[in-house]
Amino acid sequence: MEKIQIGRTELTVNPLGLGTNKIGGYNLFPNLNDETGKKVVQTAIDQGIEMIDTAFMYGLGHSEELIGEVLQKNDRHKVIVATKGAQQVAPDGSVTLNNTPEFLTKSVDESLKRLQTDYLDIFYIHFPDQDTPKAEAVGALQRLREAGKLRAIGVSNFNLDQVKEADADGYVDLVENQYNLLQQDAVKELVPYLNEQHISFVPYEPFAAALLTGRYSPENLPHFEEGDHRLNIDLYKPDQLKANVTKVEKLKPIASKYDATVAQLVLAWYLKNPVIGPVIPGARTPEQLLANLQSESLQLSDSDYTAIEQIFA
Repeated sequence: MEKIQIGRTELTVNPLGLGTNKIGGYNLFPNLNDETGKKVVQTAIDQGIEMIDTAFMYGLGHSEELIGEVLQKNDRHKVIVATKGAQQVAPDGSVTLNNTPEFLTKSVDESLKRLQTDYLDIFYIHFPDQDTPKAEAVGALQRLREAGKLRAIGVSNFNLDQVKEADADGYVDLVENQYNLLQQDAVKELVPYLNEQHISFVPYEPFAAALLTGRYSPENLPHFEEGDHRLNIDLYKPDQLKANVTKVEKLKPIASKYDATVAQLVLAWYLKNPVIGPVIPGARTPEQLLANLQSESLQLSDSDYTAIEQIFA
């Protein structure tokens, strides 16, 4: 597939990447296995996936550590490593958001150590804090870019006004916000501005925390173990869950036309969508990753693209 340019930079990347909150993200998902997680990352690299998206909050640095181990066995320059920071962890384990230049500089340096690399391709401010001027926070990252520690600057979970403030000096290259077929607010509110400014939009949660994989039905609704972060997601609340699953059911006959899974169909829809950039689905196992990759060869017709759009309109 044709590569995507990252913002205003010279970086280009394959459209399908890998999200790694299930790799070392023990604080988000139960029953994760480190060795399996490293195999997922290695399989991604072997299959030509370039963008590996992680964050400090995925296991409080553990995801970065696992990815760093894998990077040591590969050609670093073939991988676009994206990570995020903004969370300050107190001795008692409490977490607060911190976008101050001093903290972001420290976060970048610590990420470099965990990932065992001397530069980051992309660093995102993971969440906005309440007090730090956004352009000041991004200015600190620009100084790190000028020092060669990172190649592109992103913000994540910022609303439109916050993005505009952050990009006051034209330094922001990417915005990573929640977007999927069930949650399309970003495309209505944020993406038109990003496209005007040549800022790449990276959607996270493309499968809507597994709702868009097709594994559930109105007769077989999901049940999660204690500690699973999906228990706190609005899409899974009783007043929304059945209606959401019913919409996804309508994708199954379309997927069968292409001899594809619902998850592959959904990814193919994102890859055909002209207003979004790299897509970063997660994978718990190498098999899930390989199944996701099949979406690259799914040639979705214009009529089916529109039909899917209308189901979730």
